[in-house]
Amino acid sequence: MENKKCVVLGVCGGIAAYKAAQLTSNLIKKGYDVEVIMTKNATEFIAPLTFEALTKHNVMVSTFDKVADRSVKHISIAQRCDVFAVVPASANVIAKVAHGIADDMLTTTFLAASCPKIICPAMNTGMYENVITQRNIGTLKELGMEIVEPQSGRLACGDSGKGRLCDLSLIEDAIEMAMIKNKPLKGRQVLISAGPTQEAIDPVRFISNHSTGKMGIALAWVAKALGADVTMIHGPIAQPIPYGVNAIKITSAKEMAEAFINQYEQADFIIKAAAVSDYRSEETKTDKIKKSEDSMNLKLIKNPDILRWLGEHKKPHQILCGFAMETQNLLENAQQKLSAKHCDLLVANHLKQQGAGFATDTNVVTILTQTNQIQLPCMNKRDVSVEIWKQLMQLAEAKGA
Repeated sequence: MENKKCVVLGVCGGIAAYKAAQLTSNLIKKGYDVEVIMTKNATEFIAPLTFEALTKHNVMVSTFDKVADRSVKHISIAQRCDVFAVVPASANVIAKVAHGIADDMLTTTFLAASCPKIICPAMNTGMYENVITQRNIGTLKELGMEIVEPQSGRLACGDSGKGRLCDLSLIEDAIEMAMIKNKPLKGRQVLISAGPTQEAIDPVRFISNHSTGKMGIALAWVAKALGADVTMIHGPIAQPIPYGVNAIKITSAKEMAEAFINQYEQADFIIKAAAVSDYRSEETKTDKIKKSEDSMNLKLIKNPDILRWLGEHKKPHQILCGFAMETQNLLENAQQKLSAKHCDLLVANHLKQQGAGFATDTNVVTILTQTNQIQLPCMNKRDVSVEIWKQLMQLAEAKGA
């Protein structure tokens, strides 16, 4: 039986400690083995029994808690964990681990562990912004630890400012990304587009499509997990942006074109996964168009062809990936688009095929290069992204880029 990846969660004292229980549940549902270590102060906010019921492991609080197998518990946990995350991380524990102090079970195990470490601060704004705390956080960054920055908002104490524990989805991203030890894209710049564009007709109406951005987000997630610096240009989407991805929000095709023009020169890989509206209204009314006749004529004009422009302007070292969605003659149209737009790789999927298309968690694609076609079965979009990235990295290697 394959051993599960192990996540150790260190839970510090603070009102956000209750959120660690939800994080524990989420990680277990994803198939991880979770061990929880609490500070004594954390047990004042949430009982160890909650985590024991979720993890089926004893929760350690004191370094001198008795264990059935008589092992040196802080050493055995440190040796088996794949990622150590402190959620929430108090100013006190941040100060301790920044200076190598190990005076309880959490800090002792943390010091003994050699796996990737993630710190998720949550505290009062004044404490977080204090120069001492910021210096300690800077020390942890220099030591190679990942800091998942807190968010701004209303705090439990009544103050408003930066200090709220960030969204759990971002912490989960950071943990899962840290599980991937091989980082072949480290130092590479990746530029990805995702989601739809919206072309205004008047102040209340627009032309758009059914794209949710899930495919582009999955590609950005995998690129970040593989070590890349990722920028994502995205239209209106409801999906959360992956942890560590720089997001540029746009609305229209013209805005997306301008964003690509401003960003493309720095990129090593350019992936245009967004579903861009081909046409826009020739005239955008400043006032709402009133309903009058049974029909209305709307004159549409072409939007900029972003992929063609990128293909014509890409640098010798750059790898350009496009997407094609068709309802008929998929491979013929995709092959033509691959050549016409000067792409290195093109991902084609059939809108009418089960498991493919907009708003789904899966996709069915064919990956086309100038010399090859790879048909993939119906797969989760993140798994599809892994296969796409394998091909992109092979192309880059072949180019010597």
